[in-house]
Amino acid sequence: MYAIIQTGGKQVRVEEGQVIYIEKLDVEAGETVTFEDVLMVGGDSLKVGAPLVEGASVTGTVEKHGRGEKIVVYKFKAKKNYRRKQGHRQPYTKVVIGKING
Repeated sequence: MYAIIQTGGKQVRVEEGQVIYIEKLDVEAGETVTFEDVLMVGGDSLKVGAPLVEGASVTGTVEKHGRGEKIVVYKFKAKKNYRRKQGHRQPYTKVVIGKING
C-alpha cells in the first residue's frame, strides 16, 4: 500500500516503513507526526482525492533534524568586477513512515 502526501509545498510518494527527507517540521525528534493532506491512496484499490482523500492520513515518526549538502550560489557579471559567492544548506526532517490509514 502506498500514498501520495503533500508536505512542505511538495508531493511525496510514501510506503509503510519508508524513510523520507522532507522540509523541516516544527516537531521534536522521536515524536509522531500525522500528515492529513493525502492526495491519493493506492494498493488493492485506488482512491484519488479531489483534491484530498476524505478520512485518509499517514502517520510517521520523526527520527532527526539536519541540514543538507551545501550548494554554492555564485553571481557574476562579465567585465564589471561583480562577483558574489554565497553558500546555502537547506534544513530537513527525516521521517520514518509508520501507517497509512485510508
